[in-house]
Amino acid sequence: MTILRTYARLWADDLDEALPLLEELTGEQPHLRTAFEEIALAAIGNFLVIAGPAEERARYAHASATVVVDDLSALQATLERADATVTTPETAGPTGRFLYARHADGAEIEYVEWTPELVRGIIRP
Repeated sequence: MTILRTYARLWADDLDEALPLLEELTGEQPHLRTAFEEIALAAIGNFLVIAGPAEERARYAHASATVVVDDLSALQATLERADATVTTPETAGPTGRFLYARHADGAEIEYVEWTPELVRGIIRP
């Protein structure tokens, strides 16, 4: 299992209002923009902007980072060996499969296995 990318999570009420400053700071345009339920997401540089109503964002606020991996099944085996607890089981989303896990030290992370198309387009263009 390999970590392909790690994103710091940023929270915003409105995605379109949050992006101009990040575009200026990173010198990039968003390389991913999608929606999940009532949340709008954009990845720009090493940031994942999570926007939408505060009550909807709160459902995802327990994780401190989003980590893209190449093999979610292998990751789960690693997490088990390290006494981590899966707090949200594997679920399908707009970018692939994901789960949330709390490490033995208390850190909670969202792990995502992107679709092959996203990996080819963003990680290995």
